[in-house]
Amino acid sequence: MKISLIALCFVLAAIAAPAQQAVLTNPLDAASSRQPWEVGAIFQGGVGVTDDRSGFRFLQAGVHAGRVLTDNLGSGPLRGNFEYAVELFPYWESFTPVFPRVSCTQVPGTAIVSCSKPYNVGGTFHGVTVTPIILRWNFARHGRFTPWAQAAGGLLWTNHKYPSYGNTDVTNYTENGPNGETSVWNFTPQGGVGFHYFLRPDRSIDFSANGEHISSASLGDRNPGVNASLQFTVGYSWWK
Repeated sequence: MKISLIALCFVLAAIAAPAQQAVLTNPLDAASSRQPWEVGAIFQGGVGVTDDRSGFRFLQAGVHAGRVLTDNLGSGPLRGNFEYAVELFPYWESFTPVFPRVSCTQVPGTAIVSCSKPYNVGGTFHGVTVTPIILRWNFARHGRFTPWAQAAGGLLWTNHKYPSYGNTDVTNYTENGPNGETSVWNFTPQGGVGFHYFLRPDRSIDFSANGEHISSASLGDRNPGVNASLQFTVGYSWWK
């Protein structure tokens, strides 16, 4: 009887071991046999980190989609696979400091410059941003935890010219004249690191930290931009 019980324990252990391994297996570890897709919901918040943008705050919500394009390549700690992805944030907000400025124009036919009374600019901006190019390297690991690093580039549209620009100096026609405006279109080159934590082989929660630069590339008359911001993302992904 004891021999039968011992044999049964060995059989159950042999069955349980592959089952546990299957639970811990994630699709990125198995990329050499099958390149998976992923799609997920993402939420992102961040802050400006340079001195003149330390008062900027960001909040976004959107979707992410990607496809692993290669087998697992290399060896050692850098072994992994290459993924191409895109992101769309239909909800994008930036909360910026409010400050006064004037608008100046030159009276036609004269050298006289006429300026408005000071009025407030800045505040909350709404927009939509898309990142059509995300180049990601997934580090192949066995188990639930898979880190990655990426570089990306995107495009941002805002409901007002972003960021606000100008001051109350009525003698500064360069910054407060008709050619002292920014743009509603900005580019968003960025790069960062993150990881997937697989709850099951086809579900993961995702975390990342991204450094992002916002610049109009002089599409507007002025390009103060946001030289550097730090964005933190949490998401939930489905894999196939």
